[in-house]
Formats: sequence, C-alpha cells, structure tokens
Amino acid sequence: MNRGNRQFIRRAALVAPVSVGLFIAGCGDDGGRDSATAGGSLGAVTTASPGDPADVSSSSTTGEAPEPASTGPEGASTGSSGDPGEPEEAPAGGEEPDDSGPKFDLGDSPAPGEPQADKPCVKIDLLFVVDNSSSMKQEQVNLVASFPTFVSEIQQELADAESLHLGVVTTDDYEHNEPGCADTLGALVTQTTGAKGASDAECGPFVSGHRFMTEADDLPTRFTCAAQVGIDGSGDEMPIDAALAALGPELAGPGGCNEQFVREDALLVLVLITDEEEEGSAGDPPQWFEAITGLKGGVESNVVVLSLIGPKDPACEDAAEVGERLIAFTELFTYGSVGQICAENYQMFFHEAIAGIAEACDGFVPPG
Repeated sequence: MNRGNRQFIRRAALVAPVSVGLFIAGCGDDGGRDSATAGGSLGAVTTASPGDPADVSSSSTTGEAPEPASTGPEGASTGSSGDPGEPEEAPAGGEEPDDSGPKFDLGDSPAPGEPQADKPCVKIDLLFVVDNSSSMKQEQVNLVASFPTFVSEIQQELADAESLHLGVVTTDDYEHNEPGCADTLGALVTQTTGAKGASDAECGPFVSGHRFMTEADDLPTRFTCAAQVGIDGSGDEMPIDAALAALGPELAGPGGCNEQFVREDALLVLVLITDEEEEGSAGDPPQWFEAITGLKGGVESNVVVLSLIGPKDPACEDAAEVGERLIAFTELFTYGSVGQICAENYQMFFHEAIAGIAEACDGFVPPG
C-alpha cells in the first residue's frame, strides 16, 4: 500500500460523519445505467446543469464561440481575448458583473529568477483523461457534477498556487474536436459538436488564447462543456497513451494542439476516468510509470495520479471491469489514489485527494 492510500484510509475514518450526499452503488450494465445527475456538494460553487452548459455555444444554434467576460490576473476584467487593457462595460442598471466561480488567489507573481525556496509549487497542470466509450454517459455526468467542489477545494487548500492549467482529453483520437486537432490522440478538447451524448458545443475560446483553461476562465461552465465528451468513442480505450501524448513534446510545440499546456516547473495532477481495463496502450505499468515520471524530470513525487476506475471491490463487479493494470500503475506513485468509477458521485474521492495534492505541492522539487 502506498503512502497516498495509507493517508486515504486514515482520513476516511475522520471524515466519515461528514454529510456530502455520497452513496456508493453499482452503475448497472452498459445499456442500463441510471442517468440521474449525482447530487450533493461540499462547497458553495455551482455549476451549469450537465448537458446544458451555460454561456457555451451549441452547435445547433449559431455555431459561434462565446466571448465570456472573465477575471484575469490582478483582478483585471478581460474579454475572450484575455487582454486586460480595456475593461468591459458594466451591465445596464448599475449591476456589478457576475464574478462567481472559483478563482485562484493569484497574488503577486515573483520576478523572473526570484528564488522560491520559501514557497511550495505555485503552478499546477491538471489533466483529465475521460473515457468516451459507449458505457460512460453517467460517469461523465457524475464527473462534471463533482468538479466545482474539487476545484474550489484546490483553491482553498493550495493558497500559494498562483496558476492553473486545466485540460481534458479522451481515451481515443477524438473525431469531434476542433478542426486541425480532430482525430489526434492526446489533443486537448475544445469542442464536442456532433458527439453522441456530449455537451454538443464549442467550449472555448478560453482566456489563455490556447486550448487549455486557466483560473481566469469560468471553470465549472467550461469544464462541464469539455468533459462531457460523449459516448461514441472507441471501445479500445488507451488512457495511458492518451495521457503521454497530451503531456509529451509532440503536441507542445509552436502551433501544436497543446501548445504551452505543460510546464516544467508545475505540479502535475493526472486524473484517469474509465470503466475498462487498460489494454489498448503499449507497455506495462512500470513502463508507464517511468514514462510519466520522465516527463517531470524523473521526480515521481511531482506527480499526483487519481484513478477513477474499476477497483478490486464487489460494489463495482457488475458495472466496471477491474482495472488491474491501472491499479498497479497508480499505486507506484507516492501520491496515487484509486476510486470507484461506479460511485454515485465522486465528491468524496476528490475531497480525500486534496490532502495528497497539498502534500505533493508542499514537497515539490523544482526542476534542476
């Protein structure tokens, strides 16, 4: 049992009385899963209804990308371009713009070259790898329902985190993605138009001007759009290959689908969500571990892996395939945690993961 799982057991004993609306139940077979939205929330952050994200352009209407006003660094009001130079006009009637939603405490960014020995990590790269095969409709609903509390708790617990990069990829080469990055394994999702069971929308533009979200975006709304990738993807899931492609150098270059997403000096939080065993990716768990760790300079403690999969638990035996190889991969990491993909919602799993993320951040080893 790794360090993260030992901590999970201890913390679970402490937080068991907390009422968070979590019920563990089987999800049924591929054709008969409950489609009700998971309930319960640990925080005050709200999200758009799954499947109907607010402020996101549907492909069935104009097809134009939205231009949301967002709060950028130093509190500057920005439009979709992210240019803080010209603040937008206040709404009619003197009402203040809506500034709800989780925002990181950006603080004062350090000057270039300023030593950071007195700080933990100040940057977090958060990648969700979402299975888009035919059995994943309810799991995607559960994910977007649990996300606002998760990101809000990251904001609260990691007070020194000044910058978040957040992206979503699928377990196949997603054909519904933005032209130029469609049919590309590991390309960050920016639209889901035409996908069965998806948000069916253009999820950007994002404030960064790139294909990933940041703390300046309305994260619950944008994530709700991007994470509901639909259920018409390949049944030969490749979550590890998708993660390696998303985090690797091939898509990161100038003009690449994932340009500027991955940062050498950021803590990596990798979230895997699938109800199948990993049989599509090349290699085995130790090789996957070495490959992911290699992307972070060989420092495995600079990586947090959260796997919502089929665990060795009778509660999921009729709803998910036991992910033996994914379990082995996850448990190789100091900060690796396995949760039940068949849980009615994922709030407790994400809540318990926050302590591990905070500890990894406190012990972050800057690149040499």
